[in-house]
Amino acid sequence: MRYLSFLILFFALQTTSAAQGSRQDIPTTSFENPLAEQRADPWVYRADDGTYYLIATVPDYDKIVISSAKSINELKEAKEKTLWEKHYSGVMGHHIWAPELHRIDGIWYIYFAAAEAEDIWKIRMWVLSNESDDPMTGEWTEEGQITSERDDFALDATTFTHHDKRYLIWAERDGDGTSLILSEMSDPTTLTGPQVVITQPEYSWERIKYNVNEGPAVIKRDDRIFVTYSASATNDHYAVGLLWIDEDADLLDTTEWHKSPGPVFSSNEEVDRYGPGHNSFTTDADGNTVMIYHARDYKEIEGAELKNPDRATRARVIRWTASGFPDFRQAEED
Repeated sequence: MRYLSFLILFFALQTTSAAQGSRQDIPTTSFENPLAEQRADPWVYRADDGTYYLIATVPDYDKIVISSAKSINELKEAKEKTLWEKHYSGVMGHHIWAPELHRIDGIWYIYFAAAEAEDIWKIRMWVLSNESDDPMTGEWTEEGQITSERDDFALDATTFTHHDKRYLIWAERDGDGTSLILSEMSDPTTLTGPQVVITQPEYSWERIKYNVNEGPAVIKRDDRIFVTYSASATNDHYAVGLLWIDEDADLLDTTEWHKSPGPVFSSNEEVDRYGPGHNSFTTDADGNTVMIYHARDYKEIEGAELKNPDRATRARVIRWTASGFPDFRQAEED
């Protein structure tokens, strides 16, 4: 990847946009954060009828729950429904993580990570489907595992389309950590090669306690495709990085991807935000880009990070700079 050549460009774009101001008027939308207590890795999907669906990791890592509302703020009071529960033995029996809800060709899909009950770190990517009009109703069918070439520790799958092709990005073990891998798909559950690494934890801020790139989320704007991702351990060092590529480039050509050398969204003790990450994107009723993410409101964690339940779902409006890059408003509170 051309990290060095674009390091100067990235900072030049940010400096220019800071001087010129945002490309759009400052949105007045505000959110009643947190939207959901003890809900990590949040994914919000806005359906064609304007309904918002929230799906996220629960602290016991044992089931997939969903809630719905007519606005993002109303998700705060929405009643959850359990859609699916872990198996008591075998595959999909432990560590039910990071579900994502997608509507593809009239069918609902949930992508999630799960381990074997008897081997709790044998984590792989799995899929559920539902043919009903409303994902809160109907039957969820287990479609099976999305199998990668490496068939190793794999999680955080997200899917998107570009130029009439469907792609999957996910995190998988790669050397001494996890990297993000991209592949084209032949259908919503099947990868078709090649499978290429588009980012790996190379900078110091991505390698604190654990060497991690995970939690990808895709957003398109003008002539670029952006991918956010999260790095390091899931404590106050957890932070969001940014990749981008020109929309007409070959997405499977790793030399076309560019990467910010530092995090674009991270802890800020002045606003009681610690370890923000694993985000998704949606839009509000006014068309503003909204980032849905999790964070804690305190720094010191007792015990292991993954056993701490206090990552909460939050929302914030993303602005766009004059040079066409997302502004995550690092210094501002939600």
